[in-house]
Amino acid sequence: MKKIEDLNTKIFADGADITSMLKMYQKPYISGFTTNPTLMRKAGVNDYKSFAQDVLKEISDKPISFEVFADEFEEMKRQALEIASWGKNVYVKIPVTNTKGATAYELIHQLAEQNVQLNITAILTLEQVREVVLALKNTPSSIISIFAGRVADTGLDPVPVMQAALELIKLAPNTELLWASPREVLNVYQADAIGCHIITATDSILAKLELAGKDLAEFSLETVQMFYNDATAAGYSL
Repeated sequence: MKKIEDLNTKIFADGADITSMLKMYQKPYISGFTTNPTLMRKAGVNDYKSFAQDVLKEISDKPISFEVFADEFEEMKRQALEIASWGKNVYVKIPVTNTKGATAYELIHQLAEQNVQLNITAILTLEQVREVVLALKNTPSSIISIFAGRVADTGLDPVPVMQAALELIKLAPNTELLWASPREVLNVYQADAIGCHIITATDSILAKLELAGKDLAEFSLETVQMFYNDATAAGYSL
């Protein structure tokens, strides 16, 4: 099994707690960062712009994605241009559709034509990948984020989907594929095995990365000890 630092797939820390982000920034295997409004709300962020600017004061040399939160495409475009102006390492996350199901492909193309670095998010189908690739063809550095974890939540194996997506994005040579919403450390190694460019990981997944390559017999013993210690602490008797 590869060590974390030997993986070809880049690991982006996914979250919006600035203390945690700065801690991850010190890890040599963290290559970038992603956020979204849900994570920001969960972390107690009240002022979107102030939070982003505080982060960017500390993290200016690794890619970081901030997402628009409008639902109308004209307002999405305005927000995207504002966000893009915050730093050279900033990628603007654009959802593949709005809440009404209208596709964002034209907006994606317009922003790419204006040299905005984009991260297209909430993608779950290969048809969406095809259309986004066409919108990003011959444009600046960009990311296509497939929510592989959500695909898996429906009972489907996400690996074939990601493999097919890797073929599709060859039409957009400046675009990287991102495995979003991983559910376990295994997903990191699956992404690396197929040559996926990036995978995101929340704090819970990042913590488990420390277990990579751990001796399973030792892990078994630790598990038995945990059960015993908890039963003893609870004062159980029969």
